[in-house]
Amino acid sequence: MERANAALAEYLCAIGAAVHLVSYRIEPALAAHPAVTAHEVRLPAASPILGMWQLDRTGRRVANELKACESDVRVVVNGTNCDWPDINWIHYVHHAWKGRTDRAPFWYKSKAAAEHWINLRRERRILPRARILMANSERTRNDLLTHLHLERERLHTVYLGTDNWGEATPAHRAAARARLRQPAGRPLVIFVGAMGYDLRKGFDTLWRAWQELCASPQWDANLIVAGAGRRLKSWQQAITDSGLNANVQIIGFTERISELIAAADLLVSPVRYEAYGLNVQEALCCGVPAIVSASAGVAEKYPSTMKELLIRNCDNAHELAFRMRNWRAQMERFRRLTVPLAGQLRSYSWRTMAEQIVALANVNTDTAKAN
Repeated sequence: MERANAALAEYLCAIGAAVHLVSYRIEPALAAHPAVTAHEVRLPAASPILGMWQLDRTGRRVANELKACESDVRVVVNGTNCDWPDINWIHYVHHAWKGRTDRAPFWYKSKAAAEHWINLRRERRILPRARILMANSERTRNDLLTHLHLERERLHTVYLGTDNWGEATPAHRAAARARLRQPAGRPLVIFVGAMGYDLRKGFDTLWRAWQELCASPQWDANLIVAGAGRRLKSWQQAITDSGLNANVQIIGFTERISELIAAADLLVSPVRYEAYGLNVQEALCCGVPAIVSASAGVAEKYPSTMKELLIRNCDNAHELAFRMRNWRAQMERFRRLTVPLAGQLRSYSWRTMAEQIVALANVNTDTAKAN
């Protein structure tokens, strides 16, 4: 979501628009742009739920001040972040995922339940008031239709763009694997996602599948896990207790995702809910096959030739293990099958996405004036 918002702001600056940004964090280079006015909002106790009210208030205050001076100001908000009835760009539908916190302590479950209740109420109040609703996938659009019964004609799908990703050169790949201490001839599987109490990203399913795979002496791949969260240490302990330290490494949070993808042969994302799935798209853009849940928004991009990489039941570790064995037996075939999709995804840049959003906003404005 941060990358998508930044890409839209960068495009607006490039076409000469005056841009006001209201956020918890704004990249210094973007905040320093002469066309940008930055309104950073303090995040109390590093808690988004506590900061939500301040973000909402600040967003409405800035919008009202600008509207008082200029009638054709357009306001873009993300989901429930701000109660303003113009353009709402939705990256996550709270009604579509109630959370899964099996092993979380009571305090966390109580906090998560309260936050979920608040977000449900805000979705029901804020989203129906928007003039334009933009969903990041057909999955998201259908969730909005199903759970919130919003008018179909106000809902538009605008897929997320991509950076200038490309397949790693042999030299880049070798260097990335060396930095990660991965042997040259051993397949590398990666997982990128939060390691918190909420099991949305599905690492528990991957871990069960991995243990099943490693029970066979024929399984010869390594696994690197990138992500941070409250369960990080407990997962590290589980790996130690299993005796699989030799082929599983948890590196925690990293900003070097591009390097990780360059070294990888496969990305696995058995998500229980994913409105889109940017990490999967990034891997595919680099020519790296990705096994992902069929319910994820990004799965809509998969051609029929790659359906073997889609997980039908994200709770079924046996199915995931089967699909990973199938990939291992046909690694080169799946890499070749990924090439056309990689080219298609790379052709839809962040700029193309931003142009689509601006065109959509302009058409809506013209229609409103005509009426």
